[in-house]
Amino acid sequence: MRPSSGARVGGPDLSIWDWRWDSAWPAILAMALVTYLIRIGGYWLMGRVPIGPRMGRALEALPGAIFVSAVLPIAVKAGPPGIAASLVAGLSMLALRRDWLAIFLGLAAGALTRGAGF
Repeated sequence: MRPSSGARVGGPDLSIWDWRWDSAWPAILAMALVTYLIRIGGYWLMGRVPIGPRMGRALEALPGAIFVSAVLPIAVKAGPPGIAASLVAGLSMLALRRDWLAIFLGLAAGALTRGAGF
């Protein structure tokens, strides 16, 4: 005789773990809630930390560090168009201090590099 689905011979009944959601929305909403709570928790925690000169310098350097650690590996993997896009976006952000213009110029540089056959 075969055991029922989820049950093993001689082991615990694992059928309570054999369930599925009918939709992905509960998981999406749960992840959104957790993300929101983590973000709010970070603001709450930083509201209780005294920000001195050293901490201020660290927080000012954070966007550049995130760019290098997150975007640069993707750009290198994309090849010349990705590298050109990242360089142009980064340099134009340093020179112009306009987020959307830097994004547009970086996308344009990547598209032109790809259009040139690289």
